[in-house]
Amino acid sequence: MEIEKKDQELFENMKNSLKELVRIPSVKGEAEEGAPFGKDVRDALAYVLSLAESLGFRTVNYDNYIGEAVYGDGKEEMAILCHIDVVPVGKLSDWRFPPFSATETEGKIFGRGTMDDKGPAIVCLYCMKALKDEGYFPAKKIKLIFGCDEESGWGCIRHYREVAELPRFGFSPDADFPVLYAEKGILHLKFFFDADPRLVSLKGGERINVVCDRCVSISPLNENFIPTDDVKKEGDELVSYGVAAHGSMPEKGKNAILPMLSLLAENGLADHRIVETLFDDSIGLKTLEDETGKLTVSPNVIDLENGKIAVSVDIRYPATIPFRVVEEKIAQIAPYEILSHQRPLFNDKNSFLVQTLLKIYNETTGSDLQPMAIGGGTYARALQEGTAFGPEMPGEESTVHQPNEYVSLENLKLQWIMYKKAIRTLSE
Repeated sequence: MEIEKKDQELFENMKNSLKELVRIPSVKGEAEEGAPFGKDVRDALAYVLSLAESLGFRTVNYDNYIGEAVYGDGKEEMAILCHIDVVPVGKLSDWRFPPFSATETEGKIFGRGTMDDKGPAIVCLYCMKALKDEGYFPAKKIKLIFGCDEESGWGCIRHYREVAELPRFGFSPDADFPVLYAEKGILHLKFFFDADPRLVSLKGGERINVVCDRCVSISPLNENFIPTDDVKKEGDELVSYGVAAHGSMPEKGKNAILPMLSLLAENGLADHRIVETLFDDSIGLKTLEDETGKLTVSPNVIDLENGKIAVSVDIRYPATIPFRVVEEKIAQIAPYEILSHQRPLFNDKNSFLVQTLLKIYNETTGSDLQPMAIGGGTYARALQEGTAFGPEMPGEESTVHQPNEYVSLENLKLQWIMYKKAIRTLSE
């Protein structure tokens, strides 16, 4: 599918801007003065706001927590909620090209954030520019919002609410086409299990919403350990490897924590209930299900804390299941603390917002699809009336949160066509 001839130069400029943004390694870092989520995230925000100004939009920087580009002066407001922070890259050896190189080859641009969510953010910005150049003036004030902490706790959204007011209505280009009507609840917990004092160290995972791809331990087992298919010996450590994936779709990855815990439990060095409850689901958490899907459990971070094995778990629960039902189940596992909790998003499939975006997708692609529900969570749930729209296409390989993340040029063109239509239609 091709974009309109008059937009082709802007499209090429958009590609170059996306590459420049991807080259900023905006993984959350240590907070410092003027950089609540680290210097690299601050630099990414500065880049997109400077770019927006150069394209003729008013911008606001809310203390380097979050920023926005503003288009129009209408009394009613509309939000397009994106984020420019990214998850860690994992093992560099798993990447074909350096993860922040924005390498273009084979009809694709490779790099962390190309799909999640720098690509859609830059596409939406340039679609606003294209509409502006055509002389379109929106009836609603459009706020293209660039969040800086979507992957790690939404501190950016909390700050925005403290210093400004979110629009009531809008969409987030941070999930799937054709359009979403529901997102599962997202519950991040830390469980505490007994540890044998002979267990010197145990560590795995970088982010609670990314399937663990490396786990290491030191214990008496290390001395005469014979390597297995799942656990190797590297220097003084035992190491197990997995495959990273998005925490909402743990089945797409391979969790490195499981073989390590199984080995330790078999030798009396770890509580066997960790594997039984969090991996084998002995309490039946994963039996909870509704039209939005099954509950998923992904134990993604493990460490030793004060003589306990601490396991941080990403749970996505069905949108219509009451939270108290989930609570009753998790209380049977082990002592825990809630790290964060986002209530589900559930829209009427026949609402104006959902049906408008669905029509844009179906007319553009010649499809006849219906609204979807996902386990992932987007900024859409921060709005009174919000939903997620793209950028991943049905049947398209997903590399979000995985090595070799990429966006295809064909996908970028489809994003351009549909986001331009969506921005105009929803802001009229």
